[in-house]
This record gives sequence, structure tokens and C-alpha cells, in this order.
Amino acid sequence: MSLTPRFRHRSFLAALAVGLTALPLLAVAQSSNNDTSLPGITTQPDKGSGPADSGQSDDVTQPDDTTVPSGSAPAHDDSVMTRPLNAEAGSFKSEKIQPGAEPKADDGIKPSQGVGVFDRMGAKLPDLPPEKPFKGKVDDAYGAFQRGYYLTAFQKALPRAQLGDPAAQTLLAELMSQGLGVKRDTKDAAFWYGKAAEGGDATSMFKYALLLMEGRDVPRDEKKADEWMRKAADAGQASAEFNWAQSLTADNPGIKGLQMALPYYEKSAEQGIADAQYAVSQLYLNLPDLPEEKKAQAREWLSRAANAGYDTAQLDMGIWLINGIGGKQDLENGFNWMKVAAYRGNVVAQNKLAHLYINALGTKQDPVAAATWYVISRRAGLKDPELEDFYQGIEDFQQKAAIDAANRFRRAQ
Repeated sequence: MSLTPRFRHRSFLAALAVGLTALPLLAVAQSSNNDTSLPGITTQPDKGSGPADSGQSDDVTQPDDTTVPSGSAPAHDDSVMTRPLNAEAGSFKSEKIQPGAEPKADDGIKPSQGVGVFDRMGAKLPDLPPEKPFKGKVDDAYGAFQRGYYLTAFQKALPRAQLGDPAAQTLLAELMSQGLGVKRDTKDAAFWYGKAAEGGDATSMFKYALLLMEGRDVPRDEKKADEWMRKAADAGQASAEFNWAQSLTADNPGIKGLQMALPYYEKSAEQGIADAQYAVSQLYLNLPDLPEEKKAQAREWLSRAANAGYDTAQLDMGIWLINGIGGKQDLENGFNWMKVAAYRGNVVAQNKLAHLYINALGTKQDPVAAATWYVISRRAGLKDPELEDFYQGIEDFQQKAAIDAANRFRRAQ
């Protein structure tokens, strides 16, 4: 079994691809963003408005000026009240109030409490539900940690950790590994992670498994690492569930490994791990002999991963919507998801977005926008002979506009 740390989530694509070699890796969400503008592109210039030097090379560096002019100042709005209607223009500057003549509030006037939506509708606001009493055990150490009182958290956790409290031991390990409130000490942190793992703390089981994988501050031990990862996954630790699923797919190539891993992917996805949500969407779509209700949920899981910001899921979301995979076809939303992934820096999405602009799929046809995204993806190393032929066939002024826009492109965070 490889010792490569499996906690780096993005690496699971290779393992997932092994089991889906014979199956198409396609990949759901909704986007309300209908803005199809590109950086640096406004209205396409007329053919006669091209610059004198129209043969600019793609590699010419343009000044980085992405500031959008604000235009003229907004016109004065007479409907905005800035002074009483009967006051002269300069009265507030010239007026002087004599001592003792300050305006006094009317005793009968009380401050407004505001008007809520229910008041406007003529309905009485409902009473707030009673707060549920907390019946659990109060953890002063974790309370201090959550408020940022790290030294206090350390002082409260240390005696409990020494008495064998796994939760306190995990807290000590976190404080020491990050240097919060105390000097950073990864060796002592590893010791406490190990103690807490032995005591049954799922988070420490996962963290200790990672240390054993890499041999950081503990002797490297592949067998123990897998054992602790499996225990953490069985205890419900979300990241451990995902990583143990990866182990199963890596150690059991083909459909069998994917079927073994699916329950762990599902549990991790339910807890919000985007990589697991993406994996579930792929497996639901492609694994044979799955119930129809699961296959029908493939696009929903892809949507969750895409909305969580996973750019590969955003790319596949665009593909699924455009091609009608896992549900009905939706060209406009498919285009929007492709654009989101492209702005996030996904090179394949940038390439495909150029094709969408050329073929007017989900958007209006725009040769300059298409050329812009082609230039961006080409600079990232993705070659496309079809797009190159298109690029060479457009006007020189359109090429220059595309290069200018590509020079101003900045990846969205």
C-alpha cells in the first residue's frame, strides 16, 4: 500500500479513475448568475475601428490595468432629502444656537422600535421558541479554546489529559501542534495524539494515522496508519471516511474496490466533504446494479460539491447540464457553471467555455470572448487545433482585443 498521504483530497481522482476506466467520467448545481462578461471585454469593436498595428503577438505583455472607469459622477437626485423643505441652502452652516436655547425633546415622543415584516402585514410577531436547556457536560477547556484563550485552555486541559481524558489530550495536541498559547512542539503533540487515539478520540485517530503515514515525529508505520485510519472512519470521522475509501479503491482496483469504498464515500459526503460528494456523484452515475433512486441523486451530489467550490465538480456540472446527463438539459446554467470553473482557474473549463461562445450554447455568440478564453487556456498549456484554426480565422482587431482581455485576466479566489 502506498505511503503517499491520502489526506490530500484532490489526489483521489487518480484512484477513482482506476475503477472507472471503462466508464465515462462526467460530472450539479444551479447558478443564478447570468453575467456573461469577460475581463477587459466590453462591446465588440466595429471592423473599421481596428488599430493601425493589428498584428500584435500573443506573447506581448500588456500593462496590467484592470481598473474599470467609474464614469461621470451620479446626477443629483432631487428626491433625496438632505435638509428640511423650508430651509435655505446654507442654513445649517450659518445657524447658531444660543446657550439655553437648544431644542428639547417632547416627553411624549419615544424612540421607534422599527417595523418588521409581520407588522407591515398586520400580523403579530410569533413568540421565539424556548431555548433548549443544555444537559451535556460543560467543557471549560474547550470553551476557553473556542474564545481564543489558548493558554487558559492549555492549563485546564493538562491535568485532565494527564488523567487519561481523550478529549483533553486531543486539545493539548492541537495547541502544541499549532503553537497556540504555548511553544510549538510537534513531538509532544504527536505523543498526545497517540494517547488520545488509544483512548478512542476519532479526531486523534485520524491525525495520528497521518503522522504514521508520513513518519513525522513518530516512526513511519504503514500498517498502523491504515489501522488507525480505518478505526477513525468506523468512528464517523468525516475526513477519515473519505481517506479510507481512497485506500480501498487504491488497494482493490476495479469495480470491487469502488463498491467497497462507496459506503465510506457516502458517509463522508453526508458530513460535507466536497471531494466525497463528487466521488458519490460519479459512482452513482456509473456503477452498475445500483438502485434507481441512487442514480437519480447523482446530479444532486455533484451540485453539492460544485456549490462547495470544488472546481472539477463545477466543470462537470457544466458538462452534465449542457449534455443533459443525470437530468434535463439546461444550456444556460451549464454555461454559467462552466464560466465559474473557468474563472476559478480550471484550464479544461476555460477551453470548453471558448467552444460554448463559438457555438452560442447557453450564451450569445461572441468571437472575442471565445478567443480570450482560448488564449488563456493555451497559455496554461492546453492545445486545441480546432480553436487555433478559429483564432487564426478571426480579424486582427479581434485577436488584439482577446489578447488584451487575456492579459488582464485574474483568477477568481
